[in-house]
Amino acid sequence: MSLPLLIVDDSSFARKQVIRALPKEWEVEVSQAGNGEEAIALIEQGKGEVVLLDLTMPVMDGFAVLEEIRAKDLPAIVIVISGDIQPEAEARVMKLGAVAFIKKPLEPAVLSQVLRDFGIYSG
Repeated sequence: MSLPLLIVDDSSFARKQVIRALPKEWEVEVSQAGNGEEAIALIEQGKGEVVLLDLTMPVMDGFAVLEEIRAKDLPAIVIVISGDIQPEAEARVMKLGAVAFIKKPLEPAVLSQVLRDFGIYSG
C-alpha cells in the first residue's frame, strides 16, 4: 500500500525537484499543495501522512501550517525543506513539531537518509 505523501511549496518547479529527489522504489501516493491552506485541507483528507514542507509561501506559510497541524492534532510527519537556513527558523520548526529540517537545494541522498532515520523509508 502506498504512503500518502504531500509536497508543499508555492513553486511548482521546487515541487518537481522534490519529486525527482524521492527514492525511486519508495511506494508513495504524491499530492501537491501550493500554499499552507491547501496543505491543511489535503492533510485533513488523509493525503499527507508524510509532509515535505516549504516555509516561505503565500496565504499560509510553513510555520502556520505546523501550528495548525498541532492545533488540530493532525496525523502528519513533517519534514521542512527550506532555503531559510537561519538557526532560529530551524529551532522554531523543530519546536512546532517538524521531525527534520533539510536545506534547499534538496540533495536526494540527504532526503533518503532522513526518511530512513525516522523509519519512514526502509530502502
